Amino acid sequence: MKKMIPGLVAALVLTALPAIAQDAAATPDPAAAPAVSADVAYIFNTLLFLIGGFLVMWMAAGFAMLEAGLVRSKNVTTQLFKNISLFAIAGIMYWVIGYNLMYPSDWTVPGIIGEIFSPKGIDAVGTGVADDGYSAGSDFFFQLMFCATTASIVSGTLAERVKLWPFMIFTVILTGVIYPIEASWQWGGGFLSEMGFSDFAGSTLVHATGGFAALAGAIVLGARYGKYRPDGRLQPMPGSNLALATLGTFILWLGWFGFNGASQLAIGSVNDAADVSRIFVNTNMAASAGAIAAVITTQLLYGKIDLTMVLNGALAGLVSITAEPLTPSIFAALLIGGVGGAIAVFVVPMLDKFKIDDVVGAIPVHLVAGVWGTIIVPATNPDTSFVTQIIGVVAIGAFTFVVSLVIWLILKATMGIRVDREAEITGLDISEMGMEAYPDFVQAK
Repeated sequence: MKKMIPGLVAALVLTALPAIAQDAAATPDPAAAPAVSADVAYIFNTLLFLIGGFLVMWMAAGFAMLEAGLVRSKNVTTQLFKNISLFAIAGIMYWVIGYNLMYPSDWTVPGIIGEIFSPKGIDAVGTGVADDGYSAGSDFFFQLMFCATTASIVSGTLAERVKLWPFMIFTVILTGVIYPIEASWQWGGGFLSEMGFSDFAGSTLVHATGGFAALAGAIVLGARYGKYRPDGRLQPMPGSNLALATLGTFILWLGWFGFNGASQLAIGSVNDAADVSRIFVNTNMAASAGAIAAVITTQLLYGKIDLTMVLNGALAGLVSITAEPLTPSIFAALLIGGVGGAIAVFVVPMLDKFKIDDVVGAIPVHLVAGVWGTIIVPATNPDTSFVTQIIGVVAIGAFTFVVSLVIWLILKATMGIRVDREAEITGLDISEMGMEAYPDFVQAK
């Protein structure tokens, strides 16, 4: 039965592809929508960026709670610290170098690398220009949140054995250089944009990028002590608090409406407002389908429902729809998210076979489901092609993985990236932070 499940999933996708391509909603006639003034459009577009931005910022709390719940209690404080520190690092690095590297006014290497050091400026006090469409500050704020999200993905994978300072140094490079460069290839008008590659809100540009960086780190770092036994058996290492993990998932689900919805980049017209609402619906449907797919898949595979897999199934559904949340019909969104949820379940044991230790399941959720969501875009969006999508995924993945791998290897050779065995057994909260998240409980040594 277990061997039949992947085939059944593939058959479902192939059977339903024609239905995906048939969008149920008619495209509205732009001429039928009354125009609004430039001032009104500016105000509403700016509000969309700001509201979307603080919803995505709230996802940082979701990642923190999810990771705090999925690591063992002796490592919770460290995970919480990593999440707040990476968010602060991203905020500074994206201002110093990242934003203008991602949206260059000049290209040092045409279509590939933009101008390097040019701190982002915002509108002076009282100088908004309606013809710009939205305020410079709102755009910077919104785009910064995506940068921080990329770094959050790496944090969970490398939990429970990575040193803090090497992790923070890597975060500086990821948020200041790696993410802005690859994102510029699409959102900054680079060569992928010119090719016709499409990634609406970042299934690959944000999520798979974080996943590739995490994969490189996990390979160099190695698995947690005792995770893979010499006899080939897997040692379960359950998380400390599934209530926190569930709360984190709901926070991420909520934040995703800002992530995808505000990526419409405009709500100053009737048509844009309708599209944003359509994106909200598809985003929610994909998450729902991902969760239910994980419920069914874990029941069939293991005979019992696995809550952690269901949480990741919902997140995988969200990641999958992020590449194109606008054009699919509701049924298509359900199918795309459902496949993503199944992917999250199937990839976990595959990683274990290669002894790649991903503590929170970020690689299946963000990397693999992100790739799936990006490649399936042409099934609902006729303005791109499968070949172009694959080229984009390969280019971004190769760049991110190779550069990340080199950086992790340099950090390992120069300062070391892993705590010693005694510190890992005792817990990073004591060895790295000197404080515990649950001091009233005796930690198992």
